Formats: sequence, C-alpha cells, structure tokens
Amino acid sequence: MAVAQEKKTEAKKPAKKAAKKEAIVAAQHADVAYRILVEPWITEKTHAAMADNKYAFKVTAHATKTEVKKAVEGMYKVKVEKIAMVNLPAKIKNYGRYERKQAGVRKAIITLKEGDKIEFFQGA
Repeated sequence: MAVAQEKKTEAKKPAKKAAKKEAIVAAQHADVAYRILVEPWITEKTHAAMADNKYAFKVTAHATKTEVKKAVEGMYKVKVEKIAMVNLPAKIKNYGRYERKQAGVRKAIITLKEGDKIEFFQGA
C-alpha cells in the first residue's frame, strides 16, 4: 500500500512544476514582446481585416516569425495560427532641394485562432 501512495504523490508533483514552468515561459515570452513588437499597424485596411482575425504589427527589422509568434502569444494571451512577414523598403522623400531617406519597415500580419481577439481600443 505504501508503494502505491508514493507513486500517487510523485505523479502530482510534476504537474505543479509543469504549470509553474509554463507560467515562467509565458512571462519570458511577454518580456520578448517588448523587444520584438514595435507598435500595432492600424489603418483602414487593417481595421477591416480585424473582422477576419487578422492583425498587423510593426516589428523590429531582425524579428523572425517564431519570435513574433511567441511575443504575441505571450503578450496578448491568444493562439496564433499563421504569420506573414512583409518588408517595406526605404523611400526617398524630397524636402525642397534636399533628399532624405525614410526608414524601411518590417510588418507582421498575424492570423489568430477562431474565437481569439486582441483589443487595441479601450471603449468608454
């Protein structure tokens, strides 16, 4: 009998440790989010795409799909299904007789699992 009771108590301990480990991993991904995600990309087109569970973010130039996925899931507590990355090139702008280069941007378009959503706007 004593052997059976020991096995039962041993089985319960890893479950608690696994839950703690998941919480730590989620917190680490949330910390990564502030280095990866720059800001939400909100335009008329992306606002209309939010109805289809597609959200756009401006991300750092070195960000990868897996880093963006971990960052969004950690920060917003949602499940990401698909990510599309877009590199928008730098543009040359004219200011009178002077030319200036406008920085290029990397954009991530994220599709969320059905039922999940991100609230960017706080309604009153």
